Amino acid sequence: MTGIDWVLLVGRVILVFVALLISVLLYIWMERKVIADFQTRTGPMRAGPRGVLVTFADGLKLFFKESISPTNADRPVYLLAPIIATIPAFLAFSVIPFGAPVVIFGRTVPLQLADLNIGVLWVLAMTSIGVYAVVLAGWSSGSNYPLLGAVRSTAQMVSYEVAMSLALVAVIMFSGHLKMSEIVAQQDKVWNVIPQFPAFVVYLICALAEVNRPPFDLAEAESELVAGFHTEYSGIRFALFYLGEYVNTVTVSAIAVTLFLGGWRGWWPFHGAAAWLGPVLWFVLKVTAVIYVYILVRGTLPRMRYDRLMNFGWKYLIPFGLFWVLATGAIVVLPDRYGHRRGAFMAVGIIVAVWLVMSLVKQLLESPRPAPASREGLAT
Repeated sequence: MTGIDWVLLVGRVILVFVALLISVLLYIWMERKVIADFQTRTGPMRAGPRGVLVTFADGLKLFFKESISPTNADRPVYLLAPIIATIPAFLAFSVIPFGAPVVIFGRTVPLQLADLNIGVLWVLAMTSIGVYAVVLAGWSSGSNYPLLGAVRSTAQMVSYEVAMSLALVAVIMFSGHLKMSEIVAQQDKVWNVIPQFPAFVVYLICALAEVNRPPFDLAEAESELVAGFHTEYSGIRFALFYLGEYVNTVTVSAIAVTLFLGGWRGWWPFHGAAAWLGPVLWFVLKVTAVIYVYILVRGTLPRMRYDRLMNFGWKYLIPFGLFWVLATGAIVVLPDRYGHRRGAFMAVGIIVAVWLVMSLVKQLLESPRPAPASREGLAT
């Protein structure tokens, strides 16, 4: 790599880092305003025009706030946990293409930090590292309450990671690529959300649980364990956990856009001087739409009970994800091998799919049977 290549790479790194920080500030402001509108309130109005700088003010307050360390804390691990929670959220975004390649100084520059051959696996690896931050934060605090919150949050994240991985496996099988740029290129005619809509729904649900967003934020809900695994954190250390959670939300939304919604591709292209800006705008609009859906979910759905949350993940999402992986394999392989019997395979597949979906819906709608009375109760 020449000097210009290094300058272009460093410039893209700084651009992505600053853009993620600004997007988090605007996203938190948008969330507060939308939920306030749900509740017929005005929301933040004081800091900046229409309160747009309220998140910046909160971050500035946390930066100068005193950080208190518990007496029984394992200090090196206690200080390392917030960093582990933040850095992987930024690294996961490095493989996401957020625009079409542009020509700068005679060089074709992709609007993507790294186009890895294992881009989807890199995303899964980075999102999985967040589990270690939760475990280390709860264990190193030297208190029972953060430890309990860490155990519950880890169980939830690991459980829903399995179903999310199955949804991504179905997309990989359908597109035939692991590189993010190739998956976007494969959606030039039809976005993956149409043939892979079940996987898209499973991914959106699991992403909510992965980043501890409502209605899956039981481990840090006010009615559960005070604040969960980060109870003993304050000041800038707590701000790092807060930042990591919202950067993760932006990242999982960008992954959903890249894998299912065509990435930076739009319905109509831009020409002329705005040819490079059009794909970036399409990408930003799609990510904003997915984040808006997450905000709507937070403002409308109540929290689930913890046992029902785990039951939904293991007994419904994971079996359905396994079934959809098998169905995707059949959709990809069977038409090429048995083209003359394609109609029969489609009919059998539709019948099996309807039967499975109806069986799942029936179990969800059925009310639990009352427990039989004990013999002692009957005797009395």
